[in-house]
Amino acid sequence: MAPTPGFEYVRPSSVEDAVATVSGDPTAAYLAGGTTQLDLVLKDRVISPQRLVDITRLPLRGVTRTSDGLQVAAMTTMEELAADPTVTRELPLVREALLSGASTQLRNMATIGGNLLQRTRCRYFRDPTVAACNKRDPGSGCAAVTGHARMHAILGASEHCIASHASDLCVALVALDAVAHLQSMGGLSHVPLTEFYRVPGDRPDRETVLEHGELVTAIGIPLLPPGTRSSYLKVRDRASYEFALTSAAAALVVEHDVIRFARLALGGVGTVPWRAYEAEGILVGAPVSEGAFRAAAEAAVNDPFTVSGTEFKVELAKRTVVRVLQTVARNAS
Repeated sequence: MAPTPGFEYVRPSSVEDAVATVSGDPTAAYLAGGTTQLDLVLKDRVISPQRLVDITRLPLRGVTRTSDGLQVAAMTTMEELAADPTVTRELPLVREALLSGASTQLRNMATIGGNLLQRTRCRYFRDPTVAACNKRDPGSGCAAVTGHARMHAILGASEHCIASHASDLCVALVALDAVAHLQSMGGLSHVPLTEFYRVPGDRPDRETVLEHGELVTAIGIPLLPPGTRSSYLKVRDRASYEFALTSAAAALVVEHDVIRFARLALGGVGTVPWRAYEAEGILVGAPVSEGAFRAAAEAAVNDPFTVSGTEFKVELAKRTVVRVLQTVARNAS
């Protein structure tokens, strides 16, 4: 086995200091909760930063209620956000996604910012002995396309990469039009999560719009309209501590059995958290019915890219959409 990689450990005194340190060193990377980053460095040895910049003691923790939503600092843990009273009362899809996303032990360590930036669980990406991985080594190919691919993506995928995005929380956040707040050497900026992630295309190694050194400092989560009901449904091989085969986050406002507002996003099947805009368009104005839900499901899983081992996800994803819409509509009645 290769020797354990060495790196310098740095603890900055401020957000500005952290950003300057990483921005000025192409071999540096941020360290937050560490539940994924340390795996990639010490266990899987997929990445080898020469300097880890620990941001865990910076003032980047807490949930603040604003006039129209929540401001969630990036170092807030998954467990802290799940326990927030506003999330519990008004954003059940977020709470359900958080609680289904990891064990209690991990939720008490893993941060919201880290959850947004977690790397894929694709076995080929995480095994350096596999030569063909465009995400790890651009231009080398994609071993998953011809290999065992049951957990891989069918939306946003291509022959270049079929690695799925692992986050449950981000599916709910994308459905809500959440916004990432970023700090760079040039100042603060704000990017909707629907624009934050990059579909692989022919550059699977570029997963987000972040430039080196940019730091996610907070997430803005808008609240849903009054009367909205929402839910997150995760389909997996076992009841706990497992990644999604398929998942869906849905929110509906129903008046007199007609859908007046709809949000829908899919997980487990996309190379990024997958917002189903076309499906939302079908739902709004439609009666609450099996036919409308199935039409939305067909639109949500449009033009999938499948390989041997992922074909089953097409119908499973559609059934997941129908089921979550049925659940939300029933609660909204």
